[in-house]
Amino acid sequence: MPVSSPENLTIATTGASGSIFLKHFLLAVERDHRVKTVNFIASDSGLRVLAEELSIERRSDLVRQIIGAASAKIHVQSNADIGANVASGSYPSDAMVVIPCSMGTLGRIANGMASHLIERAADVTLKERRPLVLCVRETPLNKIHIRNMSLVADAGATIFPLIPTFYNHPSSADAMAQDFSNRVLTHIDLPQPNAYQWKNNG
Repeated sequence: MPVSSPENLTIATTGASGSIFLKHFLLAVERDHRVKTVNFIASDSGLRVLAEELSIERRSDLVRQIIGAASAKIHVQSNADIGANVASGSYPSDAMVVIPCSMGTLGRIANGMASHLIERAADVTLKERRPLVLCVRETPLNKIHIRNMSLVADAGATIFPLIPTFYNHPSSADAMAQDFSNRVLTHIDLPQPNAYQWKNNG
């Protein structure tokens, strides 16, 4: 884990359902003054899911459509641009989160198949020994999925399944997504002031 709070994040989204979790994750990093720069990458399949789940109508002005406002810190990168800044280990990204992470993306990262920017950025994150968090979403899991999770975990990534909590009695899907985002951010040393903390009252 990084010694200090990360300031430069790479965030990606792929073709798995769960765009509401991405939305709340981006909202959280937008509010967090410790985070100075975010490079955001959406795969083509991720854009399709965003269109279906969040009614995103066009590729342009993507961040405004997701979080409801323009952002000076969140910069959209094309998944086809293999020469983008985050494709190089010399670029000072502190951590990368893929939310949601499809099984196809997981498999390509696990097996070093970096033909697009998301997989290349993840590959760079692993080789530079920086935190890589994969918020995988699929059910049921077959042996290929499980094997790929094991491979990428052995390489240094954190498998953080997109599973909400219920012990905090969330009042809505948005509340569940916000709580999950808080948990992921805490994992990369960006604890949020509104995060739920379990208290044993027994």
